[in-house]
Amino acid sequence: MPARKLEPTGDYRKILGVQFFVGNASQAVKAGMRGGLVVAPAAPALLDLHHDHEYRAALLESDLAITDSGFMVLLWNTMTQDRIPRVSGLEYLKLLLSQAEFRQSDATFWVMPSQESLQRNIRWLQRHGVRVEEHNCYVAPKYPPGPIRDERLLELVHARKPAHVVITVGGGVQERLGLFLKRHCSFQPGIHCIGAAIGFLTGDQIPIPDWADQWMLGWLFRCASNPNRFVPRYAKAFRLAALMWRYRDQLPKSK
Repeated sequence: MPARKLEPTGDYRKILGVQFFVGNASQAVKAGMRGGLVVAPAAPALLDLHHDHEYRAALLESDLAITDSGFMVLLWNTMTQDRIPRVSGLEYLKLLLSQAEFRQSDATFWVMPSQESLQRNIRWLQRHGVRVEEHNCYVAPKYPPGPIRDERLLELVHARKPAHVVITVGGGVQERLGLFLKRHCSFQPGIHCIGAAIGFLTGDQIPIPDWADQWMLGWLFRCASNPNRFVPRYAKAFRLAALMWRYRDQLPKSK
């Protein structure tokens, strides 16, 4: 049963053909708690709108797209003289974890990138009052390019019937996985694609201070922590400027 489209309080901007919510973080969380697919596209992943048809479909069919990419927001505001705010995935996650409903036993189901991350994240969540047990977690396999089908995950989600599914695997993959769940779930959970955000809290990633997140400097901390991994990734993101200059609010042509 397809999820209904949400209409959160606030406003939208169509950027590269995707309807981005431009209210504040609290409004975004309120909307995400109602159910549906929530995505927070990063700048490097947005370049895949050209050629990754399933990623493209995930963003277009999402119920809530938040402005996690500070570079995208900076480009948009500069090119259009607009003043849209950034809502970071980290800020969204922190507010999400503070919700009473989210902290209840069996309310959430977590998709983790590895067994090591699963154990570390469970320990951190339990210490901070989020009641998550290992039977409500799933370690995602390595998915190939293209459409994702994970019948085992779908079976577990149907058996547990959580109010919320939180996907913590990498950008570009999590959106495709979230789209699979949205299209095939027999009920409508909130599907939150928060990627590496939880790692900033649990120690999987280098911690990002609140001031650095607010000033859109998280990329700098990540590059400093692991330059071989992150410098090429963020260097690639500069190509987003040309894409946005050409298409602005229009969906890039599919290759």
